[in-house]
Amino acid sequence: MTANDFSTTEIMAVAAAREIRDREVVFAGTGLPMLGAMLAQRTHAPGLTVVFEAGGVAPQMLHLPMSVGDSRTLVGAAQASGLFDVFNYILQGGRVDVGFLGGAQIDRYGNLNSTALGEYRRPAVRFPGSGGSADVAALSGRTVVIARHEKRRFVERVDYRTSPGWLEGGDSRERAGITGGGPAAVVTTLGVVRFRDGTREPYLASFHPGQSAASVQDQTGFRLDLAEAVETPHPSAEELDILRRVVDPEGIFIKR
Repeated sequence: MTANDFSTTEIMAVAAAREIRDREVVFAGTGLPMLGAMLAQRTHAPGLTVVFEAGGVAPQMLHLPMSVGDSRTLVGAAQASGLFDVFNYILQGGRVDVGFLGGAQIDRYGNLNSTALGEYRRPAVRFPGSGGSADVAALSGRTVVIARHEKRRFVERVDYRTSPGWLEGGDSRERAGITGGGPAAVVTTLGVVRFRDGTREPYLASFHPGQSAASVQDQTGFRLDLAEAVETPHPSAEELDILRRVVDPEGIFIKR
C-alpha cells in the first residue's frame, strides 16, 4: 500500500477526521462522519467524545456501527441514554463542539435543504425533512457538511431552508439570534469549501487529487473564490492503514 493509493471516500473520511480537534465533543451521524470520528479518535484526537442521537455518549467503539442506533455505539459508553437527553441536555446545553450534517441541496452560505425540491406544497421531490439536523446546525459550536459535489446540489439558493448555515451571509445568522457557530467546512467528493470570516462568502480551500479548481467550480452552482485553492493533502500511510484495518476492515463504507 502507498499513501497515493486511496479512494474518494477515503480522502473524504480523512478530511472529515482532520476537522476534529482533540478533546472535542462531536455529534456524528451514519457513514462518513462515523469513519471520520473513529479515525480521529485513533490518530490525533484520542480525547475525543462522540455523541450519537440515539443515545450513545462517549463510546469506545471497537467496531464500526452501521447506524446511530446500532448497539455498537454503546460499547464502553459513559452513558446509554436516549434522543431526548442527547438533544435537550447535551446539544441544547451547548456541549457539542462539532456537528456533522448532510443534505440534498446546499447553497452559497451553507444553508441545507433536506425537506423538498420545488415549491413546498407541490414539490417535485419530498425528502425526510430535518430530523434533528436543524438543531445540530443551530446549536453546535461549528458544523462540517459532508456532500456529493454536483451542480444540481450546490445551488445559489436552496429551495427550502431546513438547516441554517450562514443564512444571507455577513452577520445575518447572529442577527437571527442563532447562537451556534455555523458551518466551518463542506467536505465533498471533489474538494473542501470554507467560508470567509465576516462576509461568510464561500471559497475553495482545496481540490482532491485528479480535480482542479476549475473542475470544482464547474460542478458548483454559485461562484467560488478559487484564489487560495490547493490540492487536498493526501492521507498518510498511517491514516489509511487505520481506516482500512481498524475502522472499516470489512469495507462497508470505504468499499475496498
